Amino acid sequence: MNKKNSTKENLETILNENLKLADQINQQEIDALIHEIKAAKRIFIMAAGRSGLALKMAAMRFMHLGYHVYVVGEIITPAILEGDLLLVASGSGTTSSVLSAVEKAKTQKAKVIAITADAKSRLAQSSDNILLVNAATKTDFGISVSKQYAGSLFEQFTLFILESIFMSLWQESGLTKEDLWPKHANLE
Repeated sequence: MNKKNSTKENLETILNENLKLADQINQQEIDALIHEIKAAKRIFIMAAGRSGLALKMAAMRFMHLGYHVYVVGEIITPAILEGDLLLVASGSGTTSSVLSAVEKAKTQKAKVIAITADAKSRLAQSSDNILLVNAATKTDFGISVSKQYAGSLFEQFTLFILESIFMSLWQESGLTKEDLWPKHANLE
């Protein structure tokens, strides 16, 4: 990076890149994810690093709506079974821990949906459905897809798209903010 931008200019870059992705998102892929969330007995989420943080935030929101949600790797997470959904994210589609979880979920006949930036990756090929996010991955050092560092755009947009799915499910539920509040953490 040669030029130092103001914080406001950087914020505008981040927001504009996310808006560009929003224009490219495939509504059928979103609808498939919403359908599987609603149909699942339980939802399991799995991702590494910052993608994992984005999925954990979404898991909390889905829990607020009354879904049974588990984070893979947590000590209280039960076995995944047929009828469950595994939602994973990996920009590159090559994260070994995510691929391992997908393989196990498939042997148990659980549904798998992957959020990824690579439709040809092993992750995409192993999943029942994908939600393609045309963002840079952590090993993309160019600026043609994103001016941000590594997989920042992928991670941000993963959070944004899952927040928008939460809002759609929430609006459809007819629940109010007050209805959701009793499920909000009270041991903070």
